[in-house]
Amino acid sequence: MKSYIFCLSVWCIRNYYVPLHSLIIMIFARDKSQMCNNLLQFAHVYAWGREHGRKVMSMRFSYKYPYFKITHSNLVSFSLYVIAKLLAAIRLLPTASFKHDDCDPVALEKMMLRHKNIVVSGWYVRFYDLFLKYRDEIIDLFTIDPQYTESVKKKMNSWNGIRLGVHIRRGDYAVWKDGIYCYEDAVYADFIGKFSALMPEKEIDVFLSTNDPQVSTGKFQELLSNTKGIRLHLLGGNAVEDLFMLSECDYIIGPPSTYSLVAALYRNIPLCRMDQVLDGRLRLSDFRLFDYWFRHIV
Repeated sequence: MKSYIFCLSVWCIRNYYVPLHSLIIMIFARDKSQMCNNLLQFAHVYAWGREHGRKVMSMRFSYKYPYFKITHSNLVSFSLYVIAKLLAAIRLLPTASFKHDDCDPVALEKMMLRHKNIVVSGWYVRFYDLFLKYRDEIIDLFTIDPQYTESVKKKMNSWNGIRLGVHIRRGDYAVWKDGIYCYEDAVYADFIGKFSALMPEKEIDVFLSTNDPQVSTGKFQELLSNTKGIRLHLLGGNAVEDLFMLSECDYIIGPPSTYSLVAALYRNIPLCRMDQVLDGRLRLSDFRLFDYWFRHIV
């Protein structure tokens, strides 16, 4: 296997290294996490690149998550992804690694400025102000393709109440941070009921987004049997369809997660992070905009 990688690396160097090295400037954004983590990490690097006149290519979106406008642009290229990955592996392409929370961001940014072509890797790359400066461009790049949105729009337009998106995260959350954010259905139902109390005499359409196949509207109807004016919906979409569904809501409730954070990004939707409601009382002031939660990612 190692000899195969070596031979492939040599072939890429012979055939592509000179063209790659002669690019005006290219940053390759790389990460290994899930979709919305990847989106935010790339967006930080993209914003930095825009500010410094650098072209930034997404390595992750070059082969995964083909749901967004960016995947039809010149900011992704599978062949360049393979070449950059190999050149970085044999250290002919430098890597600025923001992998650890104790990395030196100042030194790494100097490295990014110093090198013409470089891989930028790791979750802890952060350029908050530049991200917000280029937010509209970032949102446009990650416009979800119509094939994933049209059916969701059609379903959601069937109801005209206040739209509350509820992100029920299970799966990996059973073990992440010892499961402290893997809330039971009753906890989510309690939040829904308290939200309803903030909107007296209003019809509320609650859209459940979850990665747990055991979640059902029937269970929530039982838990909310004494709460009036609520319609519960489980559209059963895939990850990107549910992301769009949440982005079309008026308010979002959920555990700390980049998934609900990205959903809030699209239309700057007020988001309530459940772990921050500490006294058991839900207030409208607990729903904050993207700019705030963006700087308080867990």
